Amino acid sequence: MTTNDYAAYIAGLPKVLAGAACIFRDARGRVLLVEPNYREGWALPGGTIESADGETPRQGARRESAEEIGLDLEPGRLLAVDWTRGTARPPIVAYVYDGGVLDEEQLKAVRVQEEELLSWKLVEPAELGNHLLGALHSRVRAALDVLESGAGTAELEDGTPVA
Repeated sequence: MTTNDYAAYIAGLPKVLAGAACIFRDARGRVLLVEPNYREGWALPGGTIESADGETPRQGARRESAEEIGLDLEPGRLLAVDWTRGTARPPIVAYVYDGGVLDEEQLKAVRVQEEELLSWKLVEPAELGNHLLGALHSRVRAALDVLESGAGTAELEDGTPVA
């Protein structure tokens, strides 16, 4: 296979998008959510991994959190990975990291990225279903379960735990 043949082969492979986010909590266990201005529902701070730049999922979660809420914090351990099938878009693999527990000073420093976000708030875990839509709600619940139990990383497909 020539270099051109290999390049054509790679270009013809199915596309998969990748995103990464962090779960930040306060001392009471509430989860920090952001309200995007470009779609319905709330989300975790995070976004698309810039793989063309060589960014890793962990680096993407950190960069996106810094851009979206103004906190540049090293993500903790990987809590969940979710493969979501696309209908009008390619599939997405979503990584969720532990952002840690924010203290009062960090919470006061939160600033939303006005180009993409309307607001942010802290939400009780029991109320997440009122804010997070579809597979995102299941993904966040699975990540919180991992945090609570100390178990390994949760693997999901379309928000449903695998095995």
